[in-house]
Amino acid sequence: MLLAIETSCDETSAAVVHEGRVLSNVVSSQTALHEEYGGVVPELAAREHLRNLMPIVRAALGQAAIAPNRLEAVAATRGPGLPGALLVGLKAAQALAFALRRPWLGIHHHEAHLYSPWISGEPPSAVFLPVQPNVSLIVSGGHTLLARVNGELDHELLGGTLDDAAGECFDKIGKLLGLPYPAGPQIDRLAREGNSSAYSFPRPLLDDASDDFSFSGLKTSVRYFLRDHPRLLEDGQAIRDLCASVQRAIVEVLVAKTVRAARRARVSWVTASGGVTCNQGLRRALATACTAEQLQLRLAEKVFCTDNAAMIGILAERKLARGQAAMDLCADIAPGWALSPGSMP
Repeated sequence: MLLAIETSCDETSAAVVHEGRVLSNVVSSQTALHEEYGGVVPELAAREHLRNLMPIVRAALGQAAIAPNRLEAVAATRGPGLPGALLVGLKAAQALAFALRRPWLGIHHHEAHLYSPWISGEPPSAVFLPVQPNVSLIVSGGHTLLARVNGELDHELLGGTLDDAAGECFDKIGKLLGLPYPAGPQIDRLAREGNSSAYSFPRPLLDDASDDFSFSGLKTSVRYFLRDHPRLLEDGQAIRDLCASVQRAIVEVLVAKTVRAARRARVSWVTASGGVTCNQGLRRALATACTAEQLQLRLAEKVFCTDNAAMIGILAERKLARGQAAMDLCADIAPGWALSPGSMP
């Protein structure tokens, strides 16, 4: 039995996993707290983690019907993420591991996302054996990454965000439109009733040969468009059309660069994870493109797209099973931890 804790940003989560099965996965979101500020306030996020963590851990243990002394290991997200938020979960996990005299592991948040598409079923379990070689798209609020996964726990970073990530672009454009935070789900909902060809916006780096992403130019283009068309915000259908047009631009870039990277890597599988992967437009477009390119597609289930401790626990359990040694209980957080094979901060 392994207890995992996730506090990298604005969701407090704890999970219990055992032999690849998710026995419990409890998540508490802070969306309502940060909504009035239009984004995550780091100090408030850390305080909320302090308030919620122990009740969430108790709930996870209770749902799994596991007493703390039955735990065999403890894991927590070590990075990347907000320093104050990471500190809450990591130090709590280290303290519990010390008290129970159990091994402790600090897990890379993005590496856990890489393998989250392979968690499925009811009750959820990890089908890690074998992980098919794939190109993986991780697209969340603050990060947009492409990685090649050669096999279980064997991966390499192909490209990442140069400025605004896709999720940041959604949220910042949503703020321009007066939509509540987080704006991504709101734009996705409005886009379903809009005309995605109504307005033309740039597709940043779409034709660039690299696997990097940049969405700040798209955000700026929308800002200038709204400046020049101030009455658009008074027209409900025009707003829906704009949301559809913006979403199409973002999705086209994500899908095209992912499929191109898969062809270049000569793999037969594509995976996608991260909070923005809940976007219905992105899920449909990836499915369509992969079918056309004869690529197999695994999308993380929506419950495992957003930040969750289950994916942290599953990865930690696999690392221990493959012989990774427990980490020093004095190990510190790693807010800027880069995703690279075998990397340690």
